[in-house]
Amino acid sequence: MCEHDDFELMQKYAEAAQLSRRQFGAMGLGAGMVSLVPGVAGAAEALPVMEMEVVIKTPDGDCDAYFVHPSKGKHPAVLVWPDIFGLRTAFRTMGKRLAESGYAVLVVNPFYRKQKAPTAEGASFSDPATRERLMGLMGSLTAETNVVDAKAFVAWLDKQTVVDTKKKMGTTGYCMGGPLTMRTAAALPDRIGAGGSFHGGGLATDKPDSPHLLVAKMKAQYLFAIAENDDKSDPKAKDLLREAFAAAKLPAEIEVYAGAMHGWCAIDSQVYNPAQAEKAWARMLELFKKALV
Repeated sequence: MCEHDDFELMQKYAEAAQLSRRQFGAMGLGAGMVSLVPGVAGAAEALPVMEMEVVIKTPDGDCDAYFVHPSKGKHPAVLVWPDIFGLRTAFRTMGKRLAESGYAVLVVNPFYRKQKAPTAEGASFSDPATRERLMGLMGSLTAETNVVDAKAFVAWLDKQTVVDTKKKMGTTGYCMGGPLTMRTAAALPDRIGAGGSFHGGGLATDKPDSPHLLVAKMKAQYLFAIAENDDKSDPKAKDLLREAFAAAKLPAEIEVYAGAMHGWCAIDSQVYNPAQAEKAWARMLELFKKALV
């Protein structure tokens, strides 16, 4: 994903939001958390699911990942790119909740070339050593590794009997994962029908490899849920995204979420915003219902 400038941009976002992670199991279930726990919100509609840890072979090695899907039938697939804290309990929980809505969900460890998950369970970005290590992991990713991985993960998903390959696939990304969804959609336009970026960073830059320049190659409908403080730091990004999608004649919902700080959708984030996270989740489900056909 990252050139040096994107690398610094992501650090600025994380520091501005004062992101930290807690051990998910130690957090307890406050009123805000209950809504995001699988089987609690919309329990009557939640489908029974099967979940497993899997290993996916890529040209660069073996990627550890979490795969969860409804127990019966075939369903559209969704590829999830986590934030800089990587594959962990919170993203397994979020992936499971999405599967309960009728999707075959793969949550990957984007840093598998360097380290197996968990890469930062319960870590705090305010700790200098942790921050340096995580930024190093993120800096090891490039646009090229993103495309290599996207093709391998999509191919793996399409081989699973529970995946409905007659329906388009979705992809979601959080923080650094936002640009990864765009590179995925551009690399596999005939397969990716919808993308969701939640507090994504580096989506529209002045660099020649900026993700927004790839929109012309896509066929995916999109949701961009933007944190208010990210928008204040880079107010032009949303306009560049709107222009790119308009030029490509692709539907895109691009919204700044009032009061939401960078990282607000991750349920283990210190800045998790239950109301705005639920709004973004509902918009994602609406997009998938419409586009993954």
